[in-house]
Amino acid sequence: MTLSYASGVSATPLLGDTIGANLDRTVAAFADREALVEAATGRRWTYDQFAADVDAVALGLRDLGVTKGDRVGIWAPNCAEWMLVQYATAKLGAILVNINPAYRVHELEFVLNQAGIRTLVAAASFKTSDYAAMIEEVRPRCAALADVVLIGSQAWDALVEAGRAGDRHLLHGIGEGLGADDPINIQYTSGTTGFPKGATLSHHNILNNGFFVGELCGYDEEDRICVPVPFYHCFGMVMGNLAATSHGACVVIPAPAFDPKATLEAVAAERCTSLYGVPTMFIAVLNEPSAAALDLSSLRTGIMAGSPCPVEVMKQVIDRLGMAEVAICYGMTETSPVSTQTRAGDSLDRRVSTVGTVMPHLEVKVVDPETGVTVPRGTPGEFCTRGYSVMLGYWEEPDKTAEAIDAARWMHTGDLAVMDAEGYVNITGRIKDMVIRGGENVYPREIEEFLYTHPDIVDAQVIGVPDEKYGEELMAWVRLREGAPELTAEALREFCHGRLAHFKIPRYVHVVDEFPMTVTGKIRKVQMRAEAVDILGLGDVAAREHA
Repeated sequence: MTLSYASGVSATPLLGDTIGANLDRTVAAFADREALVEAATGRRWTYDQFAADVDAVALGLRDLGVTKGDRVGIWAPNCAEWMLVQYATAKLGAILVNINPAYRVHELEFVLNQAGIRTLVAAASFKTSDYAAMIEEVRPRCAALADVVLIGSQAWDALVEAGRAGDRHLLHGIGEGLGADDPINIQYTSGTTGFPKGATLSHHNILNNGFFVGELCGYDEEDRICVPVPFYHCFGMVMGNLAATSHGACVVIPAPAFDPKATLEAVAAERCTSLYGVPTMFIAVLNEPSAAALDLSSLRTGIMAGSPCPVEVMKQVIDRLGMAEVAICYGMTETSPVSTQTRAGDSLDRRVSTVGTVMPHLEVKVVDPETGVTVPRGTPGEFCTRGYSVMLGYWEEPDKTAEAIDAARWMHTGDLAVMDAEGYVNITGRIKDMVIRGGENVYPREIEEFLYTHPDIVDAQVIGVPDEKYGEELMAWVRLREGAPELTAEALREFCHGRLAHFKIPRYVHVVDEFPMTVTGKIRKVQMRAEAVDILGLGDVAAREHA
């Protein structure tokens, strides 16, 4: 009997340096090669120019009083400044706190206070989000927040100019006082208790994960990676930015937020060799009418991740976009993020129907969720991972950390998986109630607690239901107070609008007198999900095959 355990053997050693030191090494080797292209504005940087601007931002932040361990928030859509702040904070040893651009006042205030953010760098606005106004609304209630710098404002220009006038040699001295195991990044994951938890990651965590993702994609200084996925998520800032800079490759930002036409135009114009996306992005790209007229022949590889990857979509990406070496990655924010990845040499069947095998230098296992004992291969259980990628912990939440990481440093993902005889993994479901909607992790409890604030709702349960476009959509089952008027899905969405991030707003509403219960009085969400498929007529979508 072979157990569901695998370790990633590798002849390539782990990187032991900090992100800043690694960037400096890349700059020394590839100074004149392009590091970054922002397609929307036409701005572009060589590695030498990128390093100069990173250092200027770092010294500018230092002039504001930012030092090692201080939390610096970044709240903006994808832009060059986001990436500059990412590397500038790493050079200072400050902790970058990623803030989802879709957040509203409620969520922003929580993150600013929970992380104790000292300095906030933000866009002034984007689409319908007036970031500046929301910041001003919450600022009186955020005691730690000392400085707000809006990108493109006079304050941003002054910060950069002050940094340019500074002494770059100071950063070398600061760098010598930093360690690879220092916390460098906090990324918030939606919380089961109503509020997100801040996964705290080190240089060692995310630099190595980005590096080995890039290794398995075969990256070198000739590669140009189109990154339409958000920087605030590990997919963008680790698998995109850090995979690129650790190999001397170029990051191409096609647009501030995902746009299929802009993405394809950037691939064609910049001769990108790699394209990233969650399944919904690739579906949109495949359906983009302009694709046929564009030369996409430069594409070689890419990554599809973030939510279950439909087998047929993977096949079309390979056939129609020419991404013969495209990979599926699986992981979670708490593991930096990637734990398994398909390889270019894997068979087509493996590459379109599994999430691959264990990453180099990591261990994975599948255990019985009740006993914690490793199960035989082919038997479903909870997927666990251990190694350099496991987070330091949840920011200032040791109890929550202990619930996720056991005494032997295994991260318990809450995902149900099966490992086959050759070590390939399939993700078959989730022990927890987490919903993955278009690559966004959503915990129903957070939404349920918000729905309790509705004057007519006495109880609410939120579940994920199958969706062709987003993988999953949100459905709220609600009990109404006696005499309350009918509650439509449209009315509930209106109640949530502007108060919850758009991806947390339920698409469907089902009014009930009572919820399905176990004999011990626990809500049976498994039964609710099964009934919802019938109620909504989603049988065909639910039956679709995924990796």
